[in-house]
Amino acid sequence: MPMDQHDDQRNGPFEDRLSTALHTTGNDFDTDRTALAARGTARGRRLRARRHAAVVGGAAAVAVACVSGALLVTNGGAADAKPTTSSVAASGNRTASATPSGVTAEQMISTLKSLLPEGEVSKEDGRGTEQPMIPPYASLVFDDGEGAAAISIALDRLEPGGEDARLNGECPDKRLANYDDCSVQRLPGGSVFRVVQGYEYPDRREETKSWHAELVTAKGQHVTVSEWNAPAEKGEPVSRPEPPLSPAQLKTFVTAEEWLALVDAMPEDDKKTQPTPGEDASDVGGGRRTVGMLVKMLPKNLEVVDKRAQDSQYAYVVVDDGKGESFLQINVQPDMSDVRNDLFDSDDETLSDGTRVATRQGPGEKGGEGVVMWTVDTMRPDGRRVVVSAFNSGSQVTPATRETPALTMDQLREIALNPAWEAIG
Repeated sequence: MPMDQHDDQRNGPFEDRLSTALHTTGNDFDTDRTALAARGTARGRRLRARRHAAVVGGAAAVAVACVSGALLVTNGGAADAKPTTSSVAASGNRTASATPSGVTAEQMISTLKSLLPEGEVSKEDGRGTEQPMIPPYASLVFDDGEGAAAISIALDRLEPGGEDARLNGECPDKRLANYDDCSVQRLPGGSVFRVVQGYEYPDRREETKSWHAELVTAKGQHVTVSEWNAPAEKGEPVSRPEPPLSPAQLKTFVTAEEWLALVDAMPEDDKKTQPTPGEDASDVGGGRRTVGMLVKMLPKNLEVVDKRAQDSQYAYVVVDDGKGESFLQINVQPDMSDVRNDLFDSDDETLSDGTRVATRQGPGEKGGEGVVMWTVDTMRPDGRRVVVSAFNSGSQVTPATRETPALTMDQLREIALNPAWEAIG
């Protein structure tokens, strides 16, 4: 909600604008995965407060964000990256001196180093709470003698009992994310611990493993640690068979009191978004309505073999017309006028009522072998955006099961422009 969906260059102006809209996350530092997760989390909460979520190309972005958690940043942090190598002893000082005014990059880095097993660290980087709406994080390269590995940590707050907290208590949907193993544990005091053992690339074109552990407490304290079996999440060869910390070690690491103290020191500002009065925070009922509407709009020759909704703004169904499974997803996003010019230009269609329509047919974004993705992206004059995508596979992360999606572009267009979506959100 992870596994970058846009590693490969797409052809055509719509694809370029789509990629640009996804990757516009800041001006003052390079965005790889920790920063992307941090900014995505923050922006997602701002958008939720305005009753929409900026999900482009499908809720895979949302779901994978839940898989990916907070990942590695390589430069531009508040603390300059240090090329020198230093030792980390298991018995090091583990006291994080958090101040009520916030958390510093130095605190994040020093706490990360102090909680690691004995080994060598390099390429330290981090950010504190000095920039509003961007949660603090830290990253480094750790070598315990078995090979250098990237490790990062990010802190945040979630609304207790809200949608984000609920999703972090579940394993990611296998139709949206590709991973080897996932476990969820309910801890004393109401905390939930989750660890996901997956891969950096969904299609496994490289053997870089990507493991993520998350803790969400009953108070909403959110701690995410991520690690790889390579010195960087991307662009470096694998250096060891597995990431350095086992799932048991990840649990000890992510549940350390030092992190919870630092979360408590983070300024409140608007990180905690209250649900709208009378609204179910998890929006499960709204999600059932969305997926139900989508099913009713399907051509009669399609059998629905699976269906699910993440919330009222995203749903998917898996259909089969007798020629193989086909994954179909929809995003319904109210009040997206602020990104209209990023997503549509003069080459795209404008209907008589002012609705904009853009279409795309190209490779799938999640790495399944031979997968193609057909998309119709629409935006009403009031900013309501409806995006419908179909795939020639039963999921975005598994190989193609058929030559083309089960729905035509005209059928996708008909679904996207259906006036019934005006009632969603």
